[in-house]
Amino acid sequence: MAGASEKKIKLTMAEQADVHELYEEAVQNVETEIEFLSETFQSLRGRSAVSFREDFCGTANASCEWVRTGRLHHAVGVDIDPEVLEWGRVNRVDHLPEADRARVKLLGEDVMTAETEPVDILGAFNFSYWIFKTRDEMRAYFSQVHASLVSDGMFFLDAYGGPEAYEEQKEKTKYKDFTYIWDQAEFEPVTGHALCHIHFKFPDGSRIKKAFSYEWRIWTLPELRELLEEAGFKKVRVYWEDEDEDGEGNGEFSEDDAGEADLAWIAYLVAEK
Repeated sequence: MAGASEKKIKLTMAEQADVHELYEEAVQNVETEIEFLSETFQSLRGRSAVSFREDFCGTANASCEWVRTGRLHHAVGVDIDPEVLEWGRVNRVDHLPEADRARVKLLGEDVMTAETEPVDILGAFNFSYWIFKTRDEMRAYFSQVHASLVSDGMFFLDAYGGPEAYEEQKEKTKYKDFTYIWDQAEFEPVTGHALCHIHFKFPDGSRIKKAFSYEWRIWTLPELRELLEEAGFKKVRVYWEDEDEDGEGNGEFSEDDAGEADLAWIAYLVAEK
């Protein structure tokens, strides 16, 4: 009709956002992480690692970075969620050069039962393995990992802790186009049970609430080291985050037998088969 115009519906920033893209930007730093894996393996084993399995791989971002960093590298990502695996396949694996793409395999399986060729390095990151809430469950998973490694293979996993890990609180981190909110919604001191959420807030005031939610047990480093040894690993090292000149974590990690009594910390465990 003459003189009439159709009003365009303007989407909010939250409605336009992709939660997987947001997660990768806010939570992951796969370039630094893969470099740490490669250099640590080389230092301890005197050879280069070529095969990598990423448990709880999500979008398989780390697996893709692994194959990008070496023409002989190959990776397998394992995750039980078909939706996030498909996103990773379309948005990450399929965007690799053809030669690299052929060296990434994604498995929609349970990490407890997935069968893969033995690998040099197996990783479980972003505290994903904390879904195992009993010692028996965790030991069983670690035993599965042990069986999935080559004879001199290594298992890399991360952990967090400190007094602030046990508080019900929200922590906000600002990025260029959004604010990342880590929400420790519930914690039970008797069981170690924690319920955590990730929310995103945008400059236009829109939000994505509970973009991701996690129910897990907060494990301590002594518990994890003991369970890894019970599962058959010969030695378990802890790598503590280094500090910058202001005393803040700088994303670099060094082996440390004691750690520091920080209010909040992140560390890597490296278990040698």
